[in-house]
Amino acid sequence: MIIDLHIHSRDCSDGKMSLGDIFREAEKRNIQLISISDHDAVECQETAMGLAAEHGMHYISGVELNITFSHPAYREGKSISLDMLGYNYDIHNRALRKKTRELREYRAMRAKKILDNINEELLKEKKAPMTAEDVRAIEESVDGAFGRPHIANYMVKKGLVSTRQEAFDRYLVKCNVPKLPVSLEEASSLIHGAGGKLMLAHPNDPNGTSLVSLSEAIEDQLEIIRTAMLPHLDGIECFHSRLTRETTSAYLAFARQEGLMITGGSDCHQQPVIMGTVAVPDFVALQFGIDPK
Repeated sequence: MIIDLHIHSRDCSDGKMSLGDIFREAEKRNIQLISISDHDAVECQETAMGLAAEHGMHYISGVELNITFSHPAYREGKSISLDMLGYNYDIHNRALRKKTRELREYRAMRAKKILDNINEELLKEKKAPMTAEDVRAIEESVDGAFGRPHIANYMVKKGLVSTRQEAFDRYLVKCNVPKLPVSLEEASSLIHGAGGKLMLAHPNDPNGTSLVSLSEAIEDQLEIIRTAMLPHLDGIECFHSRLTRETTSAYLAFARQEGLMITGGSDCHQQPVIMGTVAVPDFVALQFGIDPK
């Protein structure tokens, strides 16, 4: 069975393909178990379920939530961002729908305020401010939840700064607007309250939102999960397009030792189209009561 439980759509998140195109492509790739796990969005789940049925696929409801997390033994207790995956929840749960709507609305407002602050600085320097066209260009570049790194990358591309670090040093630190924080405890309560399961997404992703921000050592990451996260987690995404064999092996052993569920997916945003390319074993389907035969 070909399984992919981590795909993003254009309809509700930052993917490049519509739900219809995703499911047509997934059928061509013979994906048999699928989940659309859009960032802070559950509104597309009913449509996704219908499309899965039309294309003869098994479907598990999904969502990716960004949380704020800290550990006293790392980075002097300063917080980092982590991503959590919620699966198999009630897509009509009012609390989850309300919170995800709030998160999206706040994220859009935050991005606008940060750009407004940057424009004030640019005007002080007698430089042309960024326009609505620039904002659209930044949004097109986003792979994940919209954040300051995307703005920094665009400022380099536009020639406003030479490096991403310069963008932060000169503009993004002073122009920052705080995130709307979601704790691990709150994410756990939301997903479990909707009858779902909560997974730590891409835990050792070197290029993304992961525990690498606290420590690059897998041993440290496992200890962080053991000491500060286990009561709130149901599982770990052990199979992912940016996890090495070493990482997958270590996390698989840890998950089995701690009695956690194991999930996996490509994290496909369709640039390029990599859905179905991560070898996720059949036992992942069995955990959700789906017979892979």
